[in-house]
Amino acid sequence: MARIFEYFVVCGIGPEIRTLDGSKGFQGTSVMYLPSLLDQYPPSNHSLYPPPPPQLPTCVLPAGVEFYSSGFDSNDVSTFPRSYPIVLTEGDGSKIYVSCIAFRDPVSEDIAEAYRIPPNSYADKCVCLVSRSPSFRVLRNALEELFTLCFSPRGSSKPLWDVIAYLISNVLLPAPGKERVLFAIENCLLSVEAPPKEGLPHADISFQPLVQCLDIDNLIKLFTAVLLERRILLRSNKYSLLTLVSEAICHLIYPFRWQHVYIPLLFFSGVDYIDAPTPYMMGLHSGVDTSALAMDGVVVVDLEYNCITTSEEIPPIPEPELGTLRSELMRLLYPNVVGIDLLKPMFGNSSEQYPKGGSKPWGEDHDYQLRFIFLKFFASILGGYRNFIENTATQVFNTQAFLRKRSRSTNQPPEPMITEFLDSHGFLDYLERGMGSDEKNYNLLDKLQDAIGRGQNPMSILPSPLIEPEIITISDPGVGISGLGAKYSYDRFPSNIKTEEQEEKRRQILAAATGALDYSGKHTPSSPSVLLGKDSKADSLSPMERAAERERMVLDIKVKLQGLWLRLLKLGATDDPLSSFEYGTILALIESDAEGIGGSGFVECIREHIHSGWHCHLTEEQFIAVKELLKTAISRATSRNDMSTTRDGLEVSAEIYKKDINNVPDYVQRHLLSLSIWEELRFWEGYFDYLMERSSSKSTNYASQVTTQLVIVASHMAGLGLPDIDAWYMLETIAEKNSIGSKQFIKLRGLLSHIQQIRIGYWGLSSVKSQSMPSYGLPSPHSQDARDENHQPTEASGRSWVQSMFSRDASSRTNSFSRVRRWTSDSGNIAVNENGTPRKQELSNAGPKKIQTSVRILRGHTGAVTALHCVTQREVWDLVGDREDAGFFISGSTDCLVKVWDPSLRGSELRATMKGHSGTVRAISSDRGKVVSGSDDQSVIVWDKQTSQLLEELKGHDAQVSCVRMLSGERVLTASQDGTVKMWDVRTDTCVATIGRCSSAVLCMEYDDATGILAAGGRDAIGNVWDIRAGRQMHKLLGHTKWIRSIRMVGDTVLTGSDDWTARMWSVSRGTCDAVLACHAGPVQCVEYSATDKGIVTGSTDGLLRFWENEDGAIRCVKNVTIHSASILNINAGEHWLGIGAADNSMSLFYRPQERLGGFSSTTGSKMAGWQLYRTPQKTVAMVRCVASDLERKRICSGGRNGLLRLWEATINI
Repeated sequence: MARIFEYFVVCGIGPEIRTLDGSKGFQGTSVMYLPSLLDQYPPSNHSLYPPPPPQLPTCVLPAGVEFYSSGFDSNDVSTFPRSYPIVLTEGDGSKIYVSCIAFRDPVSEDIAEAYRIPPNSYADKCVCLVSRSPSFRVLRNALEELFTLCFSPRGSSKPLWDVIAYLISNVLLPAPGKERVLFAIENCLLSVEAPPKEGLPHADISFQPLVQCLDIDNLIKLFTAVLLERRILLRSNKYSLLTLVSEAICHLIYPFRWQHVYIPLLFFSGVDYIDAPTPYMMGLHSGVDTSALAMDGVVVVDLEYNCITTSEEIPPIPEPELGTLRSELMRLLYPNVVGIDLLKPMFGNSSEQYPKGGSKPWGEDHDYQLRFIFLKFFASILGGYRNFIENTATQVFNTQAFLRKRSRSTNQPPEPMITEFLDSHGFLDYLERGMGSDEKNYNLLDKLQDAIGRGQNPMSILPSPLIEPEIITISDPGVGISGLGAKYSYDRFPSNIKTEEQEEKRRQILAAATGALDYSGKHTPSSPSVLLGKDSKADSLSPMERAAERERMVLDIKVKLQGLWLRLLKLGATDDPLSSFEYGTILALIESDAEGIGGSGFVECIREHIHSGWHCHLTEEQFIAVKELLKTAISRATSRNDMSTTRDGLEVSAEIYKKDINNVPDYVQRHLLSLSIWEELRFWEGYFDYLMERSSSKSTNYASQVTTQLVIVASHMAGLGLPDIDAWYMLETIAEKNSIGSKQFIKLRGLLSHIQQIRIGYWGLSSVKSQSMPSYGLPSPHSQDARDENHQPTEASGRSWVQSMFSRDASSRTNSFSRVRRWTSDSGNIAVNENGTPRKQELSNAGPKKIQTSVRILRGHTGAVTALHCVTQREVWDLVGDREDAGFFISGSTDCLVKVWDPSLRGSELRATMKGHSGTVRAISSDRGKVVSGSDDQSVIVWDKQTSQLLEELKGHDAQVSCVRMLSGERVLTASQDGTVKMWDVRTDTCVATIGRCSSAVLCMEYDDATGILAAGGRDAIGNVWDIRAGRQMHKLLGHTKWIRSIRMVGDTVLTGSDDWTARMWSVSRGTCDAVLACHAGPVQCVEYSATDKGIVTGSTDGLLRFWENEDGAIRCVKNVTIHSASILNINAGEHWLGIGAADNSMSLFYRPQERLGGFSSTTGSKMAGWQLYRTPQKTVAMVRCVASDLERKRICSGGRNGLLRLWEATINI
């Protein structure tokens, strides 16, 4: 049985004092200091229990530690101890509950002496009980009893830490609804129990603070903001209030769960987290200044003044649910006001309508009624929702159908609040949890809806407490026996007994603080050669004596290194470390030692210093000295094949840093790239094996464990600056040997790409390495004999190793890849990473720039441009004839207008404006005579291209129209967010067929007029292929785990790009996945097929363009382009030209010289790598929503959020 108390922890000022800004040492009483973990039970060396969360000291003392000249004063309220709860959220979303008591405690004498703190000083200290159970009351009561026992004049019968140890080790967590555990702390009896699982979740808090701080309207407003997952900031000057209100509002949204960042009590120095762009719920003390923060869109809830402010509107709860909710809350909170006009004696059943005892103090019964009111609200607003969960493997919820049903029952259009809520992570999480049998059995929402439907009393769904819980008594047999009645009393909170090692470490830190740790007085400097040379009596010593003598010599060298290292760090600003005695002696000890004692001892010395709490920050001069010493130590260790020292040197180099002129940390590791050991696969394989051995755990999934260690390896590779192709080859080799799943493979590749992109973006390319060829003689990463086309990695379960509160993915799926081809970003001689220097080389190879280019700004829209379509020269023949510069662009906008632009008319490009839509225009298509547009108003309009007149308005979709396509024969294809794809006959203004129905919104569509094959994809992550002429669905393409954003079909090949960071290549005829393209570090926004090369180009939100080639049935990446810094929105490939547009308003044009085309088929070189960057126009500041390109006229046009079109035209003739 689990224990209810996991830890007892003491936090405060430790032996190493640092201010909140990182300055070391005591800086006075007016400065706040970082808290440290001082004591704990179970102790840190206890192997059965995991350590407490590392952020615990900072969170339990959120303001930091302050020094005082006096302690507790009964006449001064500010000196009183404070008791408050906090909740910590771990990376996997699990919660840790902590009860805290903060108080002033005398500063330890040794710390005061070491840092010259005034005598009789006091500092903040916090004692905590930590638990995984949300038993707030018992945590607080037990902690307060321990605190009282410590400072009670009567004392305790046992040492305080013995009482704590027995409490932590023996008080068990009761079985829900079955047991009640009784335990005693000295003479105080306490109990703990948990409600049955069948009822509302355990909430051991009072909801009274929530309803006292906020009136009904503000309570409902906060509740709505939480449901819609806004950024929520609670403010109060009381720590307890922040935590209790946060927990209460999370319980009120049951059966849904808050899926985002959750920090009920934010430490003061983390105030900048408030500007995070992702949803969060955080609490911040009202004394912390936030005036310097943007706070845009943040819902600020001031609990002291009953005030809620936000710059973004919160959609209200619709009627009739809002009125019912307000009415029931009024009955609960103000029963005397609600029933003030009623004549009580005449209505005997009034007690059933209104809660009894209007003047009765708030208690657990009120808490239960409040929670039940909100549960009934969900039962009403989600009435019949189970009928819209499709009976498929993924249990997809048909949102649009549910909204239509609700609209019919309320006779109102779809309410924005409900629409937003149904798209929230919380609702999706609820649906996913509902697939499990346990969730179904205990789902009170479903039970409540069933009870209401049958006309039963809603309260009947709650379990009745008919069975008395079993009493389990836990008694401490040692109370009153130890010491025959001896009493233990304290004038300060006592320290737990520490090990000799802990005491020695504490003495070393304090000695370093006072400058007393100086080994030069104990050991006279001597020549390293003398130290390492053989003793004249060595030959006469026995083997045991020689071993003892060597051990003494090793210890002597390490002691010398420790003293020299500490003195090196203490050199003043005017001293030159490179010319100092300390640097020279350390270097001599490393270089003249054939056995490597000097090098390994130096690295070990740094490691121990880091473990003792050193902040690793060096000055510029110290940085240079330490860098050279580490280089020498690692180089010498490599020559001796001492992998242990090399490995340790790599790890410490990742910790030590200086700040550059931009205040960015520059780590020593980045300057070690010139060492040849990093190029050897054997080193990284050995390092990986070491990490696996060190972290071996039977309870951890093997694939997850392998991935976690590979992340560490990848981080070091990126920190060194290893070229991407080299690093990925070695990582891929190690990963394949350990057979990790394809999902882990993809995420690992994405992580490495992301780190490399960030590093290169700031530091640039590493000058010591070639980007196109490895400088070492490694074989090709994918030689023919190493290929295994049928290899299919095992899928690993469990959470991703990417554990970050602000990037937790609540929508992880377990779908496996149907087929995975071998892929890599390395292509040997032909791989080119196009950023910086390589891009300039391509420009120089492109020949002299004889052609003028121009960028024009087209004005006309008053809202953001949301759709762009290019009309080719062939389509405008009837309007402008056979002009060389013929070609139109058609744009749609949030201003509901469609505009036609003719680039050939300089200065008056706007040719026509079409009015007819009442919502944002999302899609445009055209043929030689007509233009068709789709809009958020659920309509499709067909226009005459020549006269710009509205011809037909096609209505039949039940949601926004996302795609349109003009076909031959006066037909139009449309796709909508209602999940349908329809075909229309323009001549009769009718829908002739609903081609298919998807389970969610359709976002992209592709049609082949020659074969009659239609492919579509969207939010359900499924690609659908229909044969329109045969009137049947051919295939469902299963494999993606998130939204499909783009689709392209050429012949028998379909390409899809998805938010799961992959693109996939499918066979139309077989319906199978032929390849997974998985080198991107973000959602794949667009895919394109180059028919000439039979190659693929993909673009992602990571800003990367990747060129893929199909060779011998396997897809590989042969070219990476990083000239764009934002999402790639459009890729258009022609025979000789390739146009690219990105969201940061950047564009690029690629070409392939014609003289090279003939040689592709006869050579073994890469076809796709033949694309060369011609040029990019100067980028201007704008956010782009859509891009279209006319490769015949070498034009690219972008539509901005500011309503402007930017037309780039390059009249090129090669």
